[in-house]
Amino acid sequence: MKIISLLILLMVGGPVCAAQKRLVLIDQDGSGPGGSNQMAMLCLLQAPQVEVLGITMVTGNAWRDEETQHTLRMLELTGHEGVPVARGAVFPLVRTQEETRLQAALVGKVTWLGAWGEGPTTLAESGGTVTPVTPPNLPVHGPYEVPTLPEGAPRLKPIEEDAVHFLLRQVHAHPHAVTIYAAGPLTNIALAIAIDPEFAALTQGLVVMGGSLNPQTEDPEFATSPRHEFNFWFDPEAAHIALRAAWPRVDVTTVDVSIKAPFTEKMLEEIGRSSSPTARYIAAWSQDRYYLWDELAACAWLEPGLITKEKLVYMDVDVSHGPGYGDTLTWTDKLKPATGVRLVHAQVDLDLARFQQKFVELMKR
Repeated sequence: MKIISLLILLMVGGPVCAAQKRLVLIDQDGSGPGGSNQMAMLCLLQAPQVEVLGITMVTGNAWRDEETQHTLRMLELTGHEGVPVARGAVFPLVRTQEETRLQAALVGKVTWLGAWGEGPTTLAESGGTVTPVTPPNLPVHGPYEVPTLPEGAPRLKPIEEDAVHFLLRQVHAHPHAVTIYAAGPLTNIALAIAIDPEFAALTQGLVVMGGSLNPQTEDPEFATSPRHEFNFWFDPEAAHIALRAAWPRVDVTTVDVSIKAPFTEKMLEEIGRSSSPTARYIAAWSQDRYYLWDELAACAWLEPGLITKEKLVYMDVDVSHGPGYGDTLTWTDKLKPATGVRLVHAQVDLDLARFQQKFVELMKR
């Protein structure tokens, strides 16, 4: 009888049963090695209460194929080899590199072009103050060329299934149970919506790193262009499609809150004192001091209390191909257009100390 009672206890979810894990699909522009894209994925991979069903790659900060190799190698070095990686879109839906080059002569240049070859703004830390510094441009190469990886070439291979159909298959296999975490341009997400209009409604919601409202900063990328943000800008049409889909909920980590979350030398030193595989990877390959863009989006999904202020706004993206092409558009309920725009939770402030502690702990696990 005791054995039968124990079996019944296990079956009905007694205290000895593990809590059901939260399911997430990661859609990411995985430039590397190290850096915000890889560390953000590690936040979710390292979280004990989360099961990452897979990672889908999209061109953004770098080209898709190079990102895929960096991500596969990161999984190897950090002990997450079992997570499938699928390759997604190589190019934005409409925006082209040539159009962007020609437009710059008329409306001005942008600081960061991602895979198209500009160097990013990084942060220098001096006397407790963090200030933007623009380094030399990154080497430019073609979309299907993969340079030699400084961290070594991966043995792992991406799966044969393309990213969009992988996303669709996983969401249909776990209806209303999966969150889509999208921290790069939204090309793969828009394509999934175009193929299957039920895709968004079958998820638990969408978590986005993207958009900008009115960041208070001297960073030249945003000081004179407060509605500019790279992920929306790189593929405006994709963001436009994604933001209008029937998600149960949309959480947007904006530039406004991201620039309040720098990756400091003190954080790197603390991570570096750990002997965990993930900490060793971070210590070796995440040397730049920059904003924790995507990491904050991931950690805020893990622990919503990290966000101390948000704005409920109707959000869209300018797709007019004029001077504001790719800029974030927002409205209140009374002022919104009658064109199907949807309400989002736009994050604008955080508990910085609590977030930094959360991030460091995840990297040391």
